[in-house]
Amino acid sequence: MIPPTRNFDQALSLPALDGSFFAADWPAPANVRTLITTRRGGHSKGAYGSLNVGAHVGDDPAAVAANRALVQAQIALPVAYLNQVHGNTAVAAASSLKTPADADASFDNSSQAACAVMTADCLPVLFCDHAGTVVAAAHAGWRGLAGGVLENTIDAMGVPPLEIMAWLGPAIGPEAFEVGEDVREAFCRNLSAAEAAFHAIGGGKYLADIYALAKLVLRRAGVSRIYGGEHCTVLEREYFFSYRRDGQTGRMLSAVWLQPESTG
Repeated sequence: MIPPTRNFDQALSLPALDGSFFAADWPAPANVRTLITTRRGGHSKGAYGSLNVGAHVGDDPAAVAANRALVQAQIALPVAYLNQVHGNTAVAAASSLKTPADADASFDNSSQAACAVMTADCLPVLFCDHAGTVVAAAHAGWRGLAGGVLENTIDAMGVPPLEIMAWLGPAIGPEAFEVGEDVREAFCRNLSAAEAAFHAIGGGKYLADIYALAKLVLRRAGVSRIYGGEHCTVLEREYFFSYRRDGQTGRMLSAVWLQPESTG
């Protein structure tokens, strides 16, 4: 049984949270803004309580719309939602404003849209360059992470990887991410260093560290400035939705955007 208390979170050295929203803790340029939602402070009920932004999970559409409005009020640009398919495609965020694109990452260098991904155990990764000219967000479940979604996002940003920094948002932690041999093989056959991110627990099962895997992938792609990777969506049940823990549940949002000069 997973203990639900803050004391347990503190025992694991998980960062303290309070409220509906928080920002990425990284040395991004001043014009790069971020917003990450928790599960708190929204309109949804029951399994989706309460700040669920996922329109595809069976929640009341009116509650989802109200929750998205709460989120949009915090962001200076329209949020570009994606129809996430556990793939590796990155699109221009502005192209996903009217109709969500079938993609798992978006980028923006025009201050026209906020890049955003929804998660409930999968890893959200936010990107920006050192000069504050381009941002991106990627949804990295294990399939997308092994399949190149981060590399494709970096390529789509159009700047040298050495100029990019990344922040790893709330995802399933290494204490809770039990996987089979298929997941281990998907990473280790092309990245031998990934062996260290899997801890055998018997019966052909492993505990996997998705944060460690993402860092390996990012560094191989040339991104060395990597931040975040401190939360566990499964264990921090007061603050995060978790599909692995609950099955029927909501989704959090991780967004990044280039703040228009006129809005400060």
